[in-house]
Amino acid sequence: MKSKWLLRNTKIDIERISRETNLSPTVVKILIHRGIMESEDIKKFIEPSVKDLHNPFLMQDMDKGTEIIKDAIEKAEKICIYGDYDADGVTSTAILYKALKACGADVKYHVPDRESEGYGMNCERIKKLNEEGINVILTCDNGISCTEEVKLAKELGMTVVITDHHELPFIEENGNRKYVLPEANAVINPKRKDCNYPFKLLCGAGIAFKFAEVLFQKLDVNYNIDEYIELAGIGTICDIVDLIDENRIIAKKALEQLNKTSNLGLKCLIEHIGCKSINSYTIGFQIGPCINATGRLENASLSVELLLCNEEKRAKELAEILYELNKKRQDITNENVEEIIESIEKSSMKDQKVFLIYKENVHESIAGIVAGKIKEKYNVPTIVLTKGKEMPKGSGRSIEEYNLFEELIKCKEYIYKFGGHPMAAGLSIEQENIPKLREALLKNCSLTDEDIIPKIRIDKRLPLREINFDIINQIKMLEPFGKGNPAPVLAEKNIPVKSISILGKDKNTLKLRCISTREGNFMDALGFGKVEEFMELLREEYGDEYLRVLENPQGLKVDLIFSPFKNSYMDRDYLQLKINDIRLSN
Repeated sequence: MKSKWLLRNTKIDIERISRETNLSPTVVKILIHRGIMESEDIKKFIEPSVKDLHNPFLMQDMDKGTEIIKDAIEKAEKICIYGDYDADGVTSTAILYKALKACGADVKYHVPDRESEGYGMNCERIKKLNEEGINVILTCDNGISCTEEVKLAKELGMTVVITDHHELPFIEENGNRKYVLPEANAVINPKRKDCNYPFKLLCGAGIAFKFAEVLFQKLDVNYNIDEYIELAGIGTICDIVDLIDENRIIAKKALEQLNKTSNLGLKCLIEHIGCKSINSYTIGFQIGPCINATGRLENASLSVELLLCNEEKRAKELAEILYELNKKRQDITNENVEEIIESIEKSSMKDQKVFLIYKENVHESIAGIVAGKIKEKYNVPTIVLTKGKEMPKGSGRSIEEYNLFEELIKCKEYIYKFGGHPMAAGLSIEQENIPKLREALLKNCSLTDEDIIPKIRIDKRLPLREINFDIINQIKMLEPFGKGNPAPVLAEKNIPVKSISILGKDKNTLKLRCISTREGNFMDALGFGKVEEFMELLREEYGDEYLRVLENPQGLKVDLIFSPFKNSYMDRDYLQLKINDIRLSN
């Protein structure tokens, strides 16, 4: 599907800020589009410091919750950390376990099995923990919606401290929402309506990190912040929270530390994957998926064990297990995606603006990944349901123009249970209600043809002659990129093409030698996986003559959306472009 290119503009005095910050106008404009508009804020963004982290005591119930754990440690009571099976939950569990162990606690951790126990606290598991003599449950990355489970734990005489970051559950009556908190002994969640903590977007690992920080302070325990911030950074990047404010500080410092980590499990995993250097892409698309794979196909306790492992042989074994499980997960995902695309193309569904797909044999744990890939291909909100243990269940992924969570609320009469946010949701549904939900979603859908055209918002038009190593170095200072701080989107029109090459073992890399100055200097633009797309553009424009143009592109001009980068070869550095999108110039 062809994208619509939109150039972003601003009325702010870019040249003034450029002078004040000693940054190029290009980089200043990128930062302004990220909502960072004052010189002082820009300087803090460029050089984030742990000194700028907020006071954790400002978080509602932080003092109370840490006091409960401190008291339990001093009384030698048994504590269980109750985690979650995704990368955020795994890193949260590891942070709290390491911290409590360092404080001398009698502590164990439990990560629920995705299929048999499901997300969050589980009543049968609480009964087992009680039988084991557990006195205190400390949750991380879950618990805010576990009203019944917390009630049971309290009835059994257990103390419960919740640390979570998810949206608060609510009861809706006559269009009004009444937010409900579980009656735990302490509930730490910056999204609480009575919480004055200045930053609301921490992930579970970020909150666990703050909790550990307070606990160390109260028990006067010396600790190495780097050991904990690198785990918090993995959770932060993998949970796709906005990489601004505290999240940026945590993620930036984590990346610095991960490139020299002393965590044996992480070192073995990084080595097994073959990562030469660690950046946000490495974490989000290589390390994170390996950590997540255990919770999808086995049990996430394997990942927690890896992060806590101090024995080299076992660390290497675990690293290989995680790596192989992720490969298996990728194969299963690709197989399901291909089958669903084939069924869509053979049906009337491809003309619908919301997809609700029921496929019994999709592995429950990858329904969200499959939904995301289908959404990316067709750019329409997509929900993928699978058979489930007791009833069909699945996950949805959405586009900016469609608030999936609110649309599900409109159809809640057909859904057994659901939760989520505007861009993603999970749900359980009786099988006979699937057609009713599909019909209701389509009936309520107000998306237009314009809405489902993918949009690329361009930060700045940047002539190739203005690209230099200094701009590339300044852009690198804006990392890590992710939600809330996306990678810069740069573009230029009417770029003359000197020659065209097809590279790679699979012949799927496009190389355009572009004329970058009036003097005829050139810069190479590389399009990974862009060969077929470019060929189609040539065929549409030139018909049977496209092969002639391919061999001799004299007069051919292209518009590019690109990322500039430095490539090194034979002890020389070259400026090159990575092609993100391409079209022929009018």
